[in-house]
Amino acid sequence: MSQQNIDVVQSGYAAFGRGDIPGLLALLDAGVEWKTPGTPDLPTAGTRRGHAEVAAFFGTLNEIIDFEQFEPQTFLADGDRVVVFGIDRLKVKGGSGKSLSEDWCHVFTVRGGKIVAFQEYIDTATLAAELKTAAARV
Repeated sequence: MSQQNIDVVQSGYAAFGRGDIPGLLALLDAGVEWKTPGTPDLPTAGTRRGHAEVAAFFGTLNEIIDFEQFEPQTFLADGDRVVVFGIDRLKVKGGSGKSLSEDWCHVFTVRGGKIVAFQEYIDTATLAAELKTAAARV
């Protein structure tokens, strides 16, 4: 079962990498809970529920960030939980133009072949500061 859950999560990352958000959403349970960290002024932060709210999250992400690299590196599974460690490098659209590098951890809960919960762990301070720079340029 653990490997099947890893396969579901890897399919989600593959869909994201192709820009196939509908394909990613198809892997999510209709009642999925999607949590991303940050203060309320960070547009990507918060808890979202269901396909429409998660799709809106990815729309916001696309509006503000250009990924130069996004790499899930390590997949660990225990029962219905899949933990993924990875890295990314990105630029904030309209920001200073500098690349930001981040280490992250994603925790998925998979039941019945669908992702029912997602929790991201990442330091959001650098991203928040770069978004303030972008807002000041407008």
